[in-house]
Amino acid sequence: MGAHDRGHVERVARLARYIAQREGADLEVVTVAAKLHDMARDGPDHARRGAEIARGVLRSQGYEEEFIERVAHCIEAHSFSGGVEPRTLEARVLSDADKLDAMGAIGVARAFLYSGKVGRSLEDTLRHFEEKLLGLYDLLYTEAARELGHERHKFLVEFYQRLREELFSDPGDIN
Repeated sequence: MGAHDRGHVERVARLARYIAQREGADLEVVTVAAKLHDMARDGPDHARRGAEIARGVLRSQGYEEEFIERVAHCIEAHSFSGGVEPRTLEARVLSDADKLDAMGAIGVARAFLYSGKVGRSLEDTLRHFEEKLLGLYDLLYTEAARELGHERHKFLVEFYQRLREELFSDPGDIN
């Protein structure tokens, strides 16, 4: 599991609850969606597949169909690369919480955990920073997430710049 382990799910749930309370989102929808958001992480299109699995799980637990669909939409729309635009505040909250966990010191650690798992080089990991991680702050939807993300983004940028210097500069050029 590594970068998408139970710790990730718990951190996203904690962040999502905080943002939901600050933004006035439905706390139950957000909490349930956060707990289930990465349940299909082991394959392609994990957000859509996860939403389908979540529908079955929630039906078996007796939730009402309207609640189930609200949770499923959050899960479908949470993924950075899934291409589903979050239509509800709750979906935006989950998306933001998931992005926040990919930023800051935790985001750096998770990036390297994942890189180690898939055999990605330092240079390839740096490209992952450029293609995804460094742009996450600009994709946050809620004010609460932007407030939380400001320092995390700043750390991410500083780490990226330092890593880039150490990888590509002459040793005498680094102070």
